[in-house]
Amino acid sequence: MAADHPKSDPDAGRTGTPGGPSDAPSGAPSGTAGAPADPLDGPSVTPPADADLPTADPGLPPAGTDLPFGPEAGLPEEEATQLYLAVLAAGGRIPLDAPPALGTGRTPERQRALLEQLVAIGLMLPNRIDGCYVAVSPRAVAERLGADLRSRATRLLLDAGRLPAALDPLARAYDAVPRPADRTGQAVYVDGQEGIRLRIAQLVSDCRLELLSAQPGLRPPAVLELAHTQDRRMLSRGATLRALYQPVALTADSAVRHATTMTEHGAQLRVLDEPFLRLIVIDRRVAVIPAAEDHSRAAFVEDPAAIAYLVAGFERDWARAEQVHWHGLDARTLTRTLTDRVGRLLAQGLTQRAVATRLGLSERTVAGHISRLRDLYGAGTLFQLGWLMRGGGGRG
Repeated sequence: MAADHPKSDPDAGRTGTPGGPSDAPSGAPSGTAGAPADPLDGPSVTPPADADLPTADPGLPPAGTDLPFGPEAGLPEEEATQLYLAVLAAGGRIPLDAPPALGTGRTPERQRALLEQLVAIGLMLPNRIDGCYVAVSPRAVAERLGADLRSRATRLLLDAGRLPAALDPLARAYDAVPRPADRTGQAVYVDGQEGIRLRIAQLVSDCRLELLSAQPGLRPPAVLELAHTQDRRMLSRGATLRALYQPVALTADSAVRHATTMTEHGAQLRVLDEPFLRLIVIDRRVAVIPAAEDHSRAAFVEDPAAIAYLVAGFERDWARAEQVHWHGLDARTLTRTLTDRVGRLLAQGLTQRAVATRLGLSERTVAGHISRLRDLYGAGTLFQLGWLMRGGGGRG
């Protein structure tokens, strides 16, 4: 519509020199009934029939090309704003074919991209009659884009209202997919890693309140990637996530990156220096526990008493677990943290194997930490190291 497109001001950029925009033939843009309403379609100038003009500006994209600016991108970026101000300082217009460099440290390609951004938003008008870019009043642009945003918002609200009905056939088909028989009060067993992951993904997609997770050992990067996608969607719906890891998670970059990202989205992840079993509890209505040592079989428990018992055990472990500042971890911090954990357990009288089991580490890794502690305390044997760490002589 006509109101959707700003009209060029015949006095814009007047310098008093004949041949300026004010002396151009009649043909400033004006709205027509057939003008496109899409704000990404920049305003254009209609030349007179006898005008001898180039058919296209080689520096600009073809007419009708969608640009990554406009209402979807919000306001122009800061550098584009500075360029607009520079154009105003230059009199409100600059040459179309070879615009001068405005500002320092900006390449011609970058300036051209910023000009295209301003044109796409509507703050600059390519006036091919006079071969120049003309600055357009921001008030007209704000009015046009504001009207378009309000129109888009209305359409989005209408689409949101229609969405449940539109997806209802898909929801019925999803519910009709065969699943393990529902035996109230009994555990349902699922065999095979693929089937287990599918069932867990279905349950997590329906999680609305809370997900509790105990994950001993190291989770493969592919599993972490899948969990990352599922858990982020769940957190975005307003659910909470609490997860327990063993200290071995501190030794893997993939696990640390996953934990760091998840905490940024509101998840709580702690580390427990004790052995524990794998567990997932969804909304305190379904619990998933291993049913085979190799995790090739899982039991999905829905009995309220059994779930309450499992949750109580999780809460006990959660209270004893340590908070970790995942953002501040680096290689040196991780080594020192794990060495301290090994030392504490040795001071309690645990053997090297027992320490490895408690922390989820290999005995070889624990041996490396013990070697560092021996050097630190000047101990010749493991027994002497434990004695010194319990205060029997201090550090050497």
